[in-house]
Amino acid sequence: MVEQILQATAGILEERGYAGMNTNAVAARAGVSVGSVYQYFPNKDSLITALHERHGAQMYAAIDAVLANAGARTLREHLAAMVHAWLVAHQVEPELHKVLEKELPFFDTPAQDSAADNNSFQRILDMLGRHRDEIGQPDLDLATWVLLRMMESLVHAAVMDAPARFAPADIERGIVDALDGYLRAGPGNVTGPNK
Repeated sequence: MVEQILQATAGILEERGYAGMNTNAVAARAGVSVGSVYQYFPNKDSLITALHERHGAQMYAAIDAVLANAGARTLREHLAAMVHAWLVAHQVEPELHKVLEKELPFFDTPAQDSAADNNSFQRILDMLGRHRDEIGQPDLDLATWVLLRMMESLVHAAVMDAPARFAPADIERGIVDALDGYLRAGPGNVTGPNK
């Protein structure tokens, strides 16, 4: 029933936005009583928070699936597989993701309080540790945090704001290049006119 209620909430958010959503509309679309909605969700904001949590769990489940079936991948192959998995996962409900990320980001659970975030952080940190000799960043803990934030921001931009003039495959490759370049760069690898 919870998933039924969340699906109804997602549909209404996509169509009407936050202002057009209320618990009565959610109950009607889900085919349940308003009391059933309140049994699981005390108010409409808790429905939005639950959708954010579901979205986060889906994204991190995609990473976990990639890392669980890692085999003998190179660092770049790991990055490419994670980026691809996130892009595919974001295509499932792209309009909902746009509403959640652009209009309602303040309902998202902080990363440090999310079990899914913490699990994926540890899985990525472990993966980076296995590729330590390829990574120029001195602090793998910090590198993991930056990698996750970069990937999240770039994937969201690719799904929500990508200019039509760029092919999706080129955007995907560009994201992987950015992540790979960041990880391989380090204090001794910085070059440029002032270095």
